[in-house]
Amino acid sequence: MAQSTVKVSRTTRPFKWTTIGAWAVLIVAAIIALWPMYWLFVTAITPTTYAIKTPPDLIPVHASLSNFQRLLSDASDYWSWGKNSLFIALTITVFHIFFDTLAGYAFAKKQFPGRDILFWILVATMMIPSYVTFIPLYVETRNLGLLDTLLAVILPGMAGVFGIFLMRQFIQTLPTELLEAARMDGCGELRVFWHVILPLSKPAIGALAIMVFVQHWNDFFWPLVVLQSSSNYTLPVGVAGLQGEFTTDYGIIFAGAALAALPMIIFFMIFQRNFLSGVRMGAIKG
Repeated sequence: MAQSTVKVSRTTRPFKWTTIGAWAVLIVAAIIALWPMYWLFVTAITPTTYAIKTPPDLIPVHASLSNFQRLLSDASDYWSWGKNSLFIALTITVFHIFFDTLAGYAFAKKQFPGRDILFWILVATMMIPSYVTFIPLYVETRNLGLLDTLLAVILPGMAGVFGIFLMRQFIQTLPTELLEAARMDGCGELRVFWHVILPLSKPAIGALAIMVFVQHWNDFFWPLVVLQSSSNYTLPVGVAGLQGEFTTDYGIIFAGAALAALPMIIFFMIFQRNFLSGVRMGAIKG
């Protein structure tokens, strides 16, 4: 008996106006989101005389690097501000990853009395505005003799409730059998955490690293309160100090802000593959 073959013809996907509409909305949203960054760099390479003209030039017709030259010559501590910001942001990010992941692991996989109640009390503290704690935190920093030091900025930010929440939600999705298998192979709790939890939590760690780095790179108020010497300033505090009392040199200010934005862009490009997956997978199980 001869077997008949049936050929399945491929049909082209029908044209949908909704697809064009979705792409149009996404393009408009992307333009709106990227416009401030575009305007920042355009103004940074535009001399102040042309940057304040009305109407402004949307395309940098008079582009030059004069603003950056004046910035590096007038603001002699600019590179010190950059090094301080980089050191503070990277240090806090590393400690955040370690402590938040450790606490998230305990709340997700360890059993101890009052675990869930303690976790939700911890989460409830997120409703307290951070500005409420600034006065007691400043007094404690002064009593420890840490004013006008980088440690005064680093120590209060070494862990965070949101990071603990994010890591706990993500680690809950990891199979408990993997941890039990590691313990059966003779691994202690620290080895389980270091060799099992941390490698499997890379997507969430990438998302957490981006958020923490950007937050503390842009942090302005607390460094402004505890740092007094110009050589110890961070970039946001130093760039804000470039504004004069009676006049504002927008060219220098935008040039400083543009240079300050570059590390954030680079940091995001490094961890962007893990950012969305970490947030998405961390929200699967609650």
